Amino acid sequence: MSTSSCIARPTATGYTGIYVHFDGAPSGRLPLLLAAYQHRFARDVEAMSVHLIDQVAIAWDELGTDLLDGAPTSLFKALTGGERWPSREMDDVITSDGSPLEREVITEANSDSLSWGYVLHPVGIEVISLYAADRGPIVGWNTDPRTRFSDHPSLWHPGQPVPATRPPRTAPPLATPAPTSTAARPATHR
Repeated sequence: MSTSSCIARPTATGYTGIYVHFDGAPSGRLPLLLAAYQHRFARDVEAMSVHLIDQVAIAWDELGTDLLDGAPTSLFKALTGGERWPSREMDDVITSDGSPLEREVITEANSDSLSWGYVLHPVGIEVISLYAADRGPIVGWNTDPRTRFSDHPSLWHPGQPVPATRPPRTAPPLATPAPTSTAARPATHR
């Protein structure tokens, strides 16, 4: 079963974007998009938007690990387990009347059959649970792609904190305490 979503850019009234058929839940989609922005697209949201939204003919079947090109090996392995698969456009769709398939632009007006929306803003990714809200919170572009995000739709509301279930450990491991000396210490005076 697929978790359908859209990748979009903001407009004056909402958003406009493209359909993505598989793996649209935040736990999978956000790490891929954050890492792609930070590495493959060198923090250029417009270049990322053009690639993901404008250069696809009909829609995406699946977004692949090619979006992680340029990411450090350790990040690639953390996000994919070392597996590689390509992004794939939809090319096997047949219309009921045999006419050529046309690109369907996804907007806030026609996204009600989708599960999730990801709007690529200059400051981060707006995550919209299309089951629960018409807008959502924004995940900043500097967020560590290894963060684990919740897939529970009711947690993604505007004005609420981003629902990360287990953020990555960012602090270095605790240092081992230095061994204590058995020699006598001088007395302290108060």
